[in-house]
Amino acid sequence: MVSMGEDITEILSAWSFDPETNVRKIRGTDGVEKIQVRINQGAFQGILQIDLDGRPDGCRPHGQTFALDYYQNSLQTYRQQNNSEDDGFSLDPEACEELFEEGARIYERYAFLLQLKEYPRVIRDTERNMQLFRFVNRYAASEQDKSNLEKWWPYILRINGTARAFVARDEGDFVEALDIVAKTRDRIRECPMIDTEEFRVEMERSEEALEALESELLEAKPLNRKEQLEQMLAEAVEGDNFERAAELRDMIQQLAVEDI
Repeated sequence: MVSMGEDITEILSAWSFDPETNVRKIRGTDGVEKIQVRINQGAFQGILQIDLDGRPDGCRPHGQTFALDYYQNSLQTYRQQNNSEDDGFSLDPEACEELFEEGARIYERYAFLLQLKEYPRVIRDTERNMQLFRFVNRYAASEQDKSNLEKWWPYILRINGTARAFVARDEGDFVEALDIVAKTRDRIRECPMIDTEEFRVEMERSEEALEALESELLEAKPLNRKEQLEQMLAEAVEGDNFERAAELRDMIQQLAVEDI
C-alpha cells in the first residue's frame, strides 16, 4: 500500500505534456540540480528524473563518481606495478558491460541537455563518453567488446561539434562556430569504415545535420559593412534603382581602397 505522498497525480496534472516543454530543470530536496522529463505514452503517464551533474543516476560505482574513473584508476595502479607498462591490462566482459551501461545513461542525459540548450554540459558529457569509447576500444579483452561502440563514433563527434559550435555562436564568434562545423565534418569523414547499418546511417545523418547547422549559422551571422553594402546593391539592381546602385558600388570600392 502506497501513501498519498507517493502519488504523483498532482504533479502530472500541474505539468501537462507538451513535446516543446517536456524537459525542465529543478533543484531536488537534496540540493542537487536535476533534469525532469514528462512522459506521455498513452495509458502510461510519468516523469523521469536524472541528476544534472555527476553520474545521471546519482550512483557511485566502486566508490567513484563514474565507473570509467574506477577502471582508469585501475589502469594507473597497474602501470605503477608494471614499470609504466599497460601490456596485459584488459577489461573483462563484465567491466565492459558496466561501461556500456554507464555510457548509455550519459547519452540519455546529453540528449535532454541539448533540448535545454545546456551546451557546455553537452560538451562535458560527450567528451566523457568519447573517453569511454576510446578506453574500451583500447583495453577490452574481447574483440566484440572493442568494436561495440565504434558504430556510434560519427554520432558522438557530431553532437560534440554541434554543442561547441553553439557555444561559439552564443559568444558571438560565428567564424569560430563555422570552423568547428567544418573540422567536425572532416573528422567524421575520416572515420574508419565500420560495416554496420548504424554506422552508415549515422554517417549520412551527420553529414545532413552539419550541413543544416552550417546554413543556420551563415543565415544568423551578422553582416560586416562590405556584406551589408553588397546586399543593398543586389536589392537596388533587382529594383532597377540604378542611381542608388552606382552610389553603393562607389561605397564598396572606397571600402576596398581603405582596406589596402
